[in-house]
Amino acid sequence: MKRGAGGLSSREEQGKSVCVTPMGIKLQLRKRGKVGYGSSMSITTKRGDDGGTDLMFGKRTAKVGNRIEAIGSLDELNAALGLVRADANASMAKSIDLLQGYLVGLMGELAVLAEDLEKYRTSGHPSITGDEVKLLENLAREMEESGIVFDGWARPGAKGSRTGAQLDFARTVCRRAERRVLVLAEELPNTNMLLFLNRLSDLLWLYARHCEAVD
Repeated sequence: MKRGAGGLSSREEQGKSVCVTPMGIKLQLRKRGKVGYGSSMSITTKRGDDGGTDLMFGKRTAKVGNRIEAIGSLDELNAALGLVRADANASMAKSIDLLQGYLVGLMGELAVLAEDLEKYRTSGHPSITGDEVKLLENLAREMEESGIVFDGWARPGAKGSRTGAQLDFARTVCRRAERRVLVLAEELPNTNMLLFLNRLSDLLWLYARHCEAVD
């Protein structure tokens, strides 16, 4: 086994060069020294060069369409939550991880056209249901009952809490994502999507106030 920069090590497995990260993740070395997650497929597909992008089940749509705007806003929200997670304590990080998982499922469901929704459901893909909405409502209720105190209009960052400010930023992205999904409301039979995003922004606001109080 050869040890390289950044703690990476390389070795031969079944005739293939494999790079192992310090966390134990195996990356298959491809031709010309490229590294990939065990796949010869390039991240650069050039399929979007015509201004279109892929949806589920082989469908395509324009990148400037309302559906992609909504999915993109959810992707931004997930990234914003990643900033929260990087600085948060273990308990908050676990909660953020759960929320990020739900958002991935929500993005997947938005990437399905109406004629493919039944196929999506029967294929076992995740879907936002009333259970997830109820979970967020319960988490918000727990936060409110924990004794959170706020006075006047909350000003992000005013209390000096980096995590609190990041949560406020994520909340604003969540509000925008909700507006983007609302534009598609007539095409989306699953009304739980909008309810989920609405409750999520409330929860993120409460999480921000909580972090301001304890940081």
